[in-house]
Parts: sequence; structure tokens; C-alpha cells
Amino acid sequence: MRNYLLGSMFIVFACIAFAQEKKGGPAGPPLMMMIPGFKDGSDLPVKYSCSNAPAGTSPQIQWMNAPAATQSFAILLHDPEPHPQKGIYDVTHWFIWNIPASAKELPEGVAAGADLPDGSHQLKRGNPPAAGYFGPCAPPGPNHHYTFELYALDSKLDLGPDATRADAMKAMDGHILAAAEYIALFHR
Repeated sequence: MRNYLLGSMFIVFACIAFAQEKKGGPAGPPLMMMIPGFKDGSDLPVKYSCSNAPAGTSPQIQWMNAPAATQSFAILLHDPEPHPQKGIYDVTHWFIWNIPASAKELPEGVAAGADLPDGSHQLKRGNPPAAGYFGPCAPPGPNHHYTFELYALDSKLDLGPDATRADAMKAMDGHILAAAEYIALFHR
């Protein structure tokens, strides 16, 4: 009887292991994002805001546990509170895409410009349009919540030089392998 139970348990465990292998195995650890300059959910230091003229300095952003199939990364920084012209989108402060899959971080102070040497691209915004980081700039009053979103994608994005956030989000749809977010609070 004991051998029967041991044999049955072996078969059950083997079936479970086979089923997990067929589904791609157990899920790995989640994609994680870290910003050494401040804690998640805390106040954003002034040097990363628009109060550090002209547009602030982008913080160092690190990540780990990207899925094995990652072909590129994208980072979006936005303020979800305001909705200009009562629109669906909030205020975009930075969007950088086609960050190489081999990257594990962006350094502090990513240079302005649409096309970066590593193949990354930055969204143009403002009037006149300029590409690069534009630090949080909430008006005096209560804090705004600024959301850094990191996306691991299964492809690079094929976007034109005048792509909008809507264009980028549409191109990302169906290609997101994993995502992580980090929140900062800021007001002037």
C-alpha cells in the first residue's frame, strides 16, 4: 500500500511539473523599478522638478526581473490629476521608448533630444516642441501624484519623429510583457 501511495504521489507531482513546463513554467519574480533619489510614494526632490530650471533633471531609474523575451523598454512619467481640455489623457512629462533590452537603468540627467545614442527615442512636447524630460510642475496647493511607469515590451516600437503619447500607447498595446510603477508627490 505504501508503495502504491508513493507511486501515485510521484505521478501527480510529475504531472504538475509537466503542466507548469507546458505553460512556460512558474512565473518569475515581478518586474521591479527603483529610483535611488527618493522612495516610492515620497516627495520628489526639487532637482527633478521644473523648479530646477529649465526643465529639471531626470532621476536615475533602475529595474530588475525583466521577462526573458523583453526586446525593449519604455518609461512614461505623467501627472494623472489634470486632464487638459477635459480629455482622456493627463499631463505627460516624459516618454522614452526603445530603451535597449540589455539596459538595467537610465542614468540621472538623460540628455534632451529626440534620438539618443543607444537607440532610445524621447517624445516631443510643449510649444515649441522639445524632446526630453520635463520635470513635475504642479501649481501651488496640494500635492500631485506623479507616476513613473516602466514597460517591458516584446518588440521595439516603430514610431515616427512626431509621434504622440497616444501613438506610443497604441503601438505598445499587445506588446507589454510586464510593467512596474513608482509614485512621487510634488507641488510648488
